[in-house]
Amino acid sequence: MGAALKPGDPAPAFDLPTAGGGRVSLKKLKGKPFVLYFYPKDDTSGCTQEALNFTENAAEFLAAGVAVIGVSRDSPLSHDKFAAKYGLKVLLASDEELTAAQLYGVWVEKSMYGRKYMGIERATFLVNSAGRIAHTWRKVKVKGHVEEVLAQVKAL
Repeated sequence: MGAALKPGDPAPAFDLPTAGGGRVSLKKLKGKPFVLYFYPKDDTSGCTQEALNFTENAAEFLAAGVAVIGVSRDSPLSHDKFAAKYGLKVLLASDEELTAAQLYGVWVEKSMYGRKYMGIERATFLVNSAGRIAHTWRKVKVKGHVEEVLAQVKAL
């Protein structure tokens, strides 16, 4: 389900706990554009770099009126530690039940050293103010990714 999300599709609804004890949901973001990026794990090299890249550009996303939300299976407590350790300025949401990951089609079979396992695919979704998918990035490579997302945000 959700694996073929494409521009123009309605963004699947989600309601997730966040770092700092809050919640974020599609309903709360209604009428506002936002970036929802899925990443495999807090405090791993690629995921840390991606979060730092979004943080470095946080002011530009804010100026464009676009919230940036990172989602992984990690607990809100893990997110609190991750955000504090690196001074992250993005909202981190916890999807321990994988509900959002499945709706957005990012809970996929992966392979490392010939071993197959299920995990979160690094993917980003830009949702417009009408609650529709404006742009998708699948199998994201961290280098240069945030700049691509920012360019699409500015084109909204």
